[in-house]
Amino acid sequence: MRLIERSTRRLSLTSEGQVYYERSLALLGELDDMERGLALGAASTGGTIRVNASVAFGVLALEPLLPAFWEANPHIVVDLSLSDEIVDLYLDRTDIAFRTGPLPDSGMTARHIGVAHRKIVAAPAYLERHGVPRTVDDLLHHNCLGFNFRRAAPVWPLRESGRIVDRAVNGTLLANNGETVRRLAVAGVGLARLGDYHARADIAAGRLVEVLSDAVEGDEEQINAVYLGGARLPQRVRAFLDFLCPKLQAFVTGRAL
Repeated sequence: MRLIERSTRRLSLTSEGQVYYERSLALLGELDDMERGLALGAASTGGTIRVNASVAFGVLALEPLLPAFWEANPHIVVDLSLSDEIVDLYLDRTDIAFRTGPLPDSGMTARHIGVAHRKIVAAPAYLERHGVPRTVDDLLHHNCLGFNFRRAAPVWPLRESGRIVDRAVNGTLLANNGETVRRLAVAGVGLARLGDYHARADIAAGRLVEVLSDAVEGDEEQINAVYLGGARLPQRVRAFLDFLCPKLQAFVTGRAL
């Protein structure tokens, strides 16, 4: 339909054009109000942050830090999900994910937390019953507790004759998280391959004992906080990262902050 009448000297709105113009002004005003509200929300330190982490990292590293974080940021809600499966930040609407292992090429930004060095551990009671493994071949005669999630493989990367090889292991447990594996190792069920930060307290207390330390030399994985947005982070996400990352780095390395 015609919105504008045109002559050689002037332009004028038709009645339909006048209606279109007035309604457009109202819509643009609502759009400006919405953008201002979103900008103020992004700049404020309030709102909800959706965070994902593995069960062990969440329980041992993240959860103990949250009370102090809320004391400094009382208006931020932390929506925390713990799973050893890799989540899709886009599909799961996750703001920050703490991931262990190699990072795929993507549009995500990563902040390095530290390195998890793997250890093979068992309870003293288990070792008394079944003996201490002295060589990699001895693992064939031990109950090696494993994982059932998609990225897990039924092998342990171990050093033999100066090189790393994947050795097949077998056991009576396949779990979807490291915390279950740790608890059953403490209960004397079998051997477990865990991150050093995960087994640290149990080793210090004597509940677990490290074995085959030479065989796991070089068995390590990077820990990173990954998130979307790059430099254009909402203030609540930036506040969360700035508060927790230094403390998490100290936790992974075993240092007091």
